[in-house]
Amino acid sequence: MYLPKPRPPAFTIAHWVFTRALAAVFFCAFASLLVQVPGLIGKNGIAPAWAFLDAAARHLGGEAFWKVPSLCWIDTSDGTLLGLCVAGLVVAVIMAAGVTPGGCALVLWVLYLSLVAVSSPFLDFQWDGLLLETALLAALALPWRLRPDWETATPRPLFGRWLLWWLLFRLMFESGLVKLMSDANWRNLSALDFHFATQPLPLWTAWFAHFSPRWLLRAATVAMFAIELLAPFLIVAPRRWRHAGAGALIALQVVILATGNFAFFNVLTIALCALLFDDAAWPRSWRERLVPSAHWTPRPRPALTWGCASVAAVCALLTLPPLLRQARLIDQWSNPLAAFRSFNGYGLFAVMTTQRPEIIVEGSNDGETWREYEFPWKPGDVLDRPRLAAPHQPRLDWQMWFAALGGAPRNPWFGVFLSRLLKNQPEVLDLLEFNPFPNQPPRYVRAVLYEYRFARSDEGGAWWFRDEATKSLYWPAMTLHPATTP
Repeated sequence: MYLPKPRPPAFTIAHWVFTRALAAVFFCAFASLLVQVPGLIGKNGIAPAWAFLDAAARHLGGEAFWKVPSLCWIDTSDGTLLGLCVAGLVVAVIMAAGVTPGGCALVLWVLYLSLVAVSSPFLDFQWDGLLLETALLAALALPWRLRPDWETATPRPLFGRWLLWWLLFRLMFESGLVKLMSDANWRNLSALDFHFATQPLPLWTAWFAHFSPRWLLRAATVAMFAIELLAPFLIVAPRRWRHAGAGALIALQVVILATGNFAFFNVLTIALCALLFDDAAWPRSWRERLVPSAHWTPRPRPALTWGCASVAAVCALLTLPPLLRQARLIDQWSNPLAAFRSFNGYGLFAVMTTQRPEIIVEGSNDGETWREYEFPWKPGDVLDRPRLAAPHQPRLDWQMWFAALGGAPRNPWFGVFLSRLLKNQPEVLDLLEFNPFPNQPPRYVRAVLYEYRFARSDEGGAWWFRDEATKSLYWPAMTLHPATTP
């Protein structure tokens, strides 16, 4: 009696789930940018895209188009920037509907890269690069048919899935590795004593985590290292171990998601973890609906197999040097495709900040009485409870955290931001929660720096404690009327 040769584990459902999750992440990313682009990189924004491209053309000459790959070379008007966001939303919806998901992933990569390339420093985050790299590999892994049947037995999606597994391995292992290599607070297990209060935009739940027993925080740090350094190796283990590793990675992302606002990073990482579960791990109803009924694989075509293997090998080799550099096995390496932000190194939370300097922007009409501007998400008023922003990323609020750590000379965009406040520029004011000068702009603006920490339960019911003794001048008073400078 003839018995058909058993098929290797299939990942049809995983590809289907990953497609919807990636489409949802792109939808959130473009929706988040849609409401911020005019104030960030628009004509009257903080770092206008037109000025960035003009500078790139002057300094790079003929290499500018290669070094700054963007559709914005065609036009940098606010309408074009918003149009790129709207186009991204539309394509994400089409992808979620299952129409040509591989082609949609490539189009989304082009649209998002076009914005990332001209939005420094506001789109320079590691998860922006992670989203671009994921989309480019998804274009290889996902079907290109108009109405795909999600069969995954051909070489292209197989190699594409392996590359996405390799991406997940690098993301998690490098994140654990850089912590050990870069910061003594991680090595002595004290990093979580600071993390929840000093992360850029904590949730209110981070207050409770911060005041947890020290032994619990140290145990959590050990568990984090075990997950980030060991679980990635289970990606290529037998299926039960692979599933256990995926579960551990997902659990870590859920904990991070529950205590901080890290945009779409956690959801995107969970989407990559979903690719580790074969069809047998998903509900039976899903298998009956999505898994093909055929029990044989197509006849392999050697040319296609070798072609896909060659592309996969090149992609893997381009991402190997960043991993070796994180392990300090090599020094520097110049990535010829760095401008495309799709062959990246990763290392989240590499250095633990132990204090929280916070910039407070103030305006005044007389140079003596100063009123504070409020941001929607970053700490300001000590009575305001930290709120949920993710998967939306308030880019200006995030950049204010980096500006406080880096100092004014390293953040030239900050002076432009203050100058926009002196004009009550509507696009920039839309990025703020409260403008204390709604009728006419202030005569002066400045920025001061305070040390913040989570308030203890016996300190008046506030969420934050702002130490007035640490107050210092971050940016001196600016005015459009120099003769009246205070």
